[in-house]
Amino acid sequence: MPVQRLNHAVLYVRDVERSVAFYQEALGFRVVMGMPGAAFLQAEGSGNDHDLGLFEIGAQAGPSTAGRSTVGLYHLAWEVDTLAELERIAVRLSGLDALAGASDHSTTKALYARDPDGLEFEVSWLLPADLVTEEVLAGRSRIRPLDIAREKERYGAHTRGGVGVSIPA
Repeated sequence: MPVQRLNHAVLYVRDVERSVAFYQEALGFRVVMGMPGAAFLQAEGSGNDHDLGLFEIGAQAGPSTAGRSTVGLYHLAWEVDTLAELERIAVRLSGLDALAGASDHSTTKALYARDPDGLEFEVSWLLPADLVTEEVLAGRSRIRPLDIAREKERYGAHTRGGVGVSIPA
């Protein structure tokens, strides 16, 4: 049987308590297990044992250079089920001064943010497969700024996204 999905990610952070507080406030994650220097968090809508593991390596840790001078992970992406939820998280991330950008990839509407250690993550809403048209597929050839209000008018604030749905190439 092939791989089904990503079950969890693990990040090295400077201060685990600071990172836990951030992910709780920014994305509503909850701690399901913790120990000195480590915490395991679960997203509210997740059935995983945990979605994010955090391991503290201390304040002396330098910034990640992945993608600038070394290979490494660029970002993690979490899905939300509605554009209303994407908008709510955009407001929350802006209030935390963590929102780094917002892009319209045609089939995916994405927010990009940075945690307290500067590690980037994405929160996205996927267009439901039954709304994917040839025009939408053609739009994937360019990235545009995301206008959530426009997308809510077009698709509806509470239209359930294509979470876990494969969109044709």
